[in-house]
Amino acid sequence: MDVIERWSGRYACLLQSALRLGNEQFAAHLGIAVRTVATWHSDAAVVPRREMQQLLDTAHEQAPAAARQRFALLLAKEQAPADSTPPGAQALRVAIAVVVRDSDVLLVCRRDDDAAGITWQFPAGVIKPGGKAETTTVRETLDETGVHCAVRQHLGNRLHPVTGVLCEYFLCEYLAGEAINSDAAENIHVMWVPRNAVPRFIPVVTIFPPVLAVLEEQT
Repeated sequence: MDVIERWSGRYACLLQSALRLGNEQFAAHLGIAVRTVATWHSDAAVVPRREMQQLLDTAHEQAPAAARQRFALLLAKEQAPADSTPPGAQALRVAIAVVVRDSDVLLVCRRDDDAAGITWQFPAGVIKPGGKAETTTVRETLDETGVHCAVRQHLGNRLHPVTGVLCEYFLCEYLAGEAINSDAAENIHVMWVPRNAVPRFIPVVTIFPPVLAVLEEQT
């Protein structure tokens, strides 16, 4: 669970959004005046007094698991590094393949546990300048796993909350091939995993929400 060292008006509003409560409902939930919640919305930098900090801590700790996950996602987006790409330079872009086969999805395990703490993940590859994301998705999946796939749908893009890299996500359909570790220099394992088991391998708070929606379909 994410721990907030010090609540601000902005963080309080993120918690409210995660709980899906209006101003009056959120105020009643905390046992405070509606005008206090309105103040948080008008001044994101305001720091609530100590007893209010404790109320927010309790609301966060007692929130349903789904609400805590939403809060973590909102918090990750809030804290994502700002784009610092120099003028004229191209930001690092990565194509990510969510390859489904019936009720399973394809995962790879990176050889080294890097500084970002990512180990298990979906097949991915850097999009070269001038290259097409869809082509990269299909090519890198084949190169890494031996699996042939076809892009079915673009799921969207975001700055990854852990790495800060611009990620393009694609839902892909399995065509042929056995899942094997075709890139032993980068990966230590490749396997098909039941969609509902993915959170056991990848922290759910780091999974792109549209990808979560895909994983929840037909499970």
